[in-house]
Amino acid sequence: MSEQNINEELNQEVADNQNETEIQEENLTEKSEVEILKEELQKEKDQFLRLFAEFDNYKKRTTKERFDIFKTANSETITALLPVLDDFERGIKQIELAEDNELLKGVLLIQNKLIEILRGKGLKAMEINQGDEFNTDQMEAITQIPAPSEDLKGKVVDVVETGYTLNEKVIRYAKVVTGQ
Repeated sequence: MSEQNINEELNQEVADNQNETEIQEENLTEKSEVEILKEELQKEKDQFLRLFAEFDNYKKRTTKERFDIFKTANSETITALLPVLDDFERGIKQIELAEDNELLKGVLLIQNKLIEILRGKGLKAMEINQGDEFNTDQMEAITQIPAPSEDLKGKVVDVVETGYTLNEKVIRYAKVVTGQ
């Protein structure tokens, strides 16, 4: 072979190597661009998922708040009717003293009807009896008296006013007298 052929072959090999190197560099550049795009896509997906989760939490929270509002929406009206229940109890005690059975039956019917309507709306009277432990979550002590017996110290001696809950939430604390 001549020198010229050898030079041409060497030039051809160098040119081929340069082309291969350029192709590899382009592939690396393309891969890095693809990788960059994949990373950006992953970031966008993460951001979307977080936003979606946040929106879902917002929907749940507002639904719960709305349900709570509906649940206690009539609490003001029911609270306003509680003194009427107290008046019924006081009136029934006075009618029992007068021993007018017909009048007592009529008043009891009206009282029971009112109680059933309010019970249907979620109102419940607290069951507090003499000798129960004093509980500040349900009771309000209006006074303390010397305990009639040792076992009533720090306990309920008398219930002055009945307490009520509306859908498990206290709307009026029971007013009690405690033993000292």
